[in-house]
Amino acid sequence: METPLKKNDRYEVEIIDIGAAGEGIGKINDFIVFVPSTVTGDVAEVHIIKAKKSFAYGKLLRIIKPSPFRNDPRCNTASQCGGCQLQHIAYSEQLQWKTKKVKEALRRIGGLQHIKVEDTLGMENPFNYRNKAQYPIRKENGEIKIGFFASRSHRIVPSESCVIQDIRNERIIQVIKDFLTQYNITIYNEETHQGLVRHLLIKTAYHTQEMMVCLVINGKELPHQDKLIQQLKAVEGIKSIVLNHNTGQTNVILSSHITVIDGQDYIIDNIGDLQFKISPLSFFQVNPLQTKVLYDKALEFAALTGTETVWDAYCGIGTISLFLAQKAKKVYGVEIVPEAIANAKANAELNGITNAAFYVGKAEEIIPKMYEEGIAADTIVVDPPRKGCDPKLLETLVAMSPEKIVYVSCDPATLARDLAYLTQNGYRVDGVQPVDMFPHTVHVECVALIEALSS
Repeated sequence: METPLKKNDRYEVEIIDIGAAGEGIGKINDFIVFVPSTVTGDVAEVHIIKAKKSFAYGKLLRIIKPSPFRNDPRCNTASQCGGCQLQHIAYSEQLQWKTKKVKEALRRIGGLQHIKVEDTLGMENPFNYRNKAQYPIRKENGEIKIGFFASRSHRIVPSESCVIQDIRNERIIQVIKDFLTQYNITIYNEETHQGLVRHLLIKTAYHTQEMMVCLVINGKELPHQDKLIQQLKAVEGIKSIVLNHNTGQTNVILSSHITVIDGQDYIIDNIGDLQFKISPLSFFQVNPLQTKVLYDKALEFAALTGTETVWDAYCGIGTISLFLAQKAKKVYGVEIVPEAIANAKANAELNGITNAAFYVGKAEEIIPKMYEEGIAADTIVVDPPRKGCDPKLLETLVAMSPEKIVYVSCDPATLARDLAYLTQNGYRVDGVQPVDMFPHTVHVECVALIEALSS
């Protein structure tokens, strides 16, 4: 059956739901229409930009009747930038939608119908929370632009001001832009692979207020870098200015080659009572306030008494491992990235923690090897990337039969898939707690408690 909707047609549409990517969902004669920048309860005039057999994509032209859940975005480029997909939605409604998103993923993907999912834990002030920003730098029509890529494109939306980043970023961006213009520094071109400056990376320590500025260049040296250092040091809190040398013809932002041009090669931030060194290449959760909430929930689920041996798979720079080590007898962390393990060991030393050991390698290889050598686990914590746990690791977890698994997830879909496997192999899910690590975006983190059926 052909859709009655045609490209370029205009319709009045009532939005009845929000999709997984944050887009509003309406219906026209039983045909689904996806409309970004709308929210449940909106009545909108929509321009059809693509029509399929049973659904269509529309562009919002105007709001005829606003939803009670509609919010005026603080950012004037929110609808253009690909960063904040939900800024037009009241924050309380964002939290409810994220809870629903987790429940739907568990039901639809995992076949888990009766799992208790708690209400999403949100922020009191869901702005200026990010401690990391990566800004592409391009030259368009003779003008240097520093900002973020528009959704599904490499077109830059200039972003001198971003309401979820540290407010000092605005001044740093202006310093960089003025410097590049004044000294006529060439800007990298993605098509020709010519030009020097590619990206700007800014890292901020939320609690200590230390800042790192990293300029990614397609070469070995930055002309007039002494002038840039002088200008940047006028910004309060900057402790590290580094160059990242990325000469590859790639979309990967950072290479492994770092040169410190002023200060040190790290900044320090706190999570709870622990301190962590943050280097240009190290992964650190981007929302320190909510990271504490997330890790406290993981500790609560682990319910450690001081006698347990714990494995932390995908341990990164040791953030969760060191939290666990404060309550466990021994913690073993494993991570495939050597630099991350070096950071984890340094962070253990920084905090005077001696009951944590770290190994480089694949969790699905290291953990069973150590198990054969007599290191069993009472509890295993996994914090995998967005793609979820490696199937071999899941097999290893089942084979080792720990009493308890605490799963920290950044993607409800892969969490649902992995929980389905574990529930089919001797485990039950005792609860899932979503945490809003990324307000105004479609992303949501979760902590799940999984226990052996025999326990």
